[in-house]
Amino acid sequence: MRISDLLAIDDLRLTLLTGDPDREFSTVHITDLPEPGRYLSGGELVLTGLMWRHTPEDSRQFVAALAEAGVAALGAGAAWLGHVPDDLLAACQAAGLPLIEVPTEVSFRTLTELVVPRLSGDVRDALGRHRRLVAAIAEGADLRELFELTAAELGVTGAVLSASGGMIVGAVRDPVGLAKAYLTAPRLPAMVGGSTIFAVGRGHRAAGWILACDGDLIGRADLGYELAACVGLERSRMEEGRRVERRLAEQLIVGALGDADVAELNARLRTCGLDAAEPYAIVNATAPRPGATRGPDPATLGGQIVEELLGREVVAAAGADGAVAVVPLRGRTTAELADRLRTGVEVLAALPDSRVCAGLSGALTGATAIKGGVEEAGHARRLAEARGGGVVTSDEIYTHALLLATVPGDVRRSFAARLLSPLLDYDRRHQSELVRTLGIFLDCAGSWNACAERLHVHVNTVRYRIRRIEELTGRNLATMADRVDFFLALRDTGLPR
Repeated sequence: MRISDLLAIDDLRLTLLTGDPDREFSTVHITDLPEPGRYLSGGELVLTGLMWRHTPEDSRQFVAALAEAGVAALGAGAAWLGHVPDDLLAACQAAGLPLIEVPTEVSFRTLTELVVPRLSGDVRDALGRHRRLVAAIAEGADLRELFELTAAELGVTGAVLSASGGMIVGAVRDPVGLAKAYLTAPRLPAMVGGSTIFAVGRGHRAAGWILACDGDLIGRADLGYELAACVGLERSRMEEGRRVERRLAEQLIVGALGDADVAELNARLRTCGLDAAEPYAIVNATAPRPGATRGPDPATLGGQIVEELLGREVVAAAGADGAVAVVPLRGRTTAELADRLRTGVEVLAALPDSRVCAGLSGALTGATAIKGGVEEAGHARRLAEARGGGVVTSDEIYTHALLLATVPGDVRRSFAARLLSPLLDYDRRHQSELVRTLGIFLDCAGSWNACAERLHVHVNTVRYRIRRIEELTGRNLATMADRVDFFLALRDTGLPR
């Protein structure tokens, strides 16, 4: 069917905004998914209600996906936005894709009913399924309702979970195992045990969602892709509300760091859902990706990960020094909160190209405590970064570790190498254990007998090794200053102890 034939139907009152009216299309596809390319085979007239469009950049990406798939034309409904945006028109002109405006009073159902009689029964079924799914999204179905509907429509059952194994909807036997498989899979979908796993959306895997479909869907991956895209669209809609919450959290943090007055801070605290007397803790997080040139920055990704680790109960405001989240304790201790974060971070450690670094403050009360909590959590996060990732609490930073965390890594490594290199060289040449003996000797507070027991050697052997250490380094382990130097050199350096 030609576009001109469709335009000639007076009752539809369609308008060709750009493109060749003689272009032919062979089928009709209805979608409001932001990334529909994987469901298109070419030659379609795509109808969309524009519910995926939030910014002008969305139009460029949507049209690029259609053009890459070989779509014949795009029909844009004006009901959602009240008009066809100029950025969509410009994107279609640039891609050479015909764009048809579908007026508000003309439903896609009316339009497709005029075309469907020319199509096969399988296509009619697919169009009906798309209409029901899009209608559910437009009517505000929540994630559980949408997941149940799409599972029923597609004949697929399963669950949605976070990258750290947290259940979002449905149930699976081994969520952590599926999460680790998702994080390490070279490509998706992948068959894991009795489930086929798909990625939801195209964001970074560490903050992603997983669709786990029961059974083997590798041969019917289009069904899993369709369900994953529907879940992704619902997640995008959920994100709209969270953007507002993030702005409120950012205003609270900026105000606290800028010494805003107490009344204003308490008011902002209440807008973030916290009473002035309610205890909370501050989490500061980053997710560095060494060598990465694309994708989210460490603070943005760190904030996304923290939100997912805490079940989307909080929002994180990304700033220049990491993402900051104000987390209500609500009956739990900071130790329990730290355990929850650590459990998730341990799962995410399976991902090879990034590491999560999170710092947690102590329990706080009142808006005036936010500034100190942010500083405390920031120090803890920097210590986590110095350790190569993980979760560090405020209890851990008020030691020598805090001082080490403020020293650049190359300086620490140079200090350790200069002091310990003679011992390392000696151990390599003689297959001895001077470095290990030194570490245990210091752990035993300089006790010859305790060190000998730990090493399972005679005390005279310990005395000989300590003398050899002193000869090689020119240090005296009877002095506190030299003991401290050795103690610091053996920590956070990556050198054996």
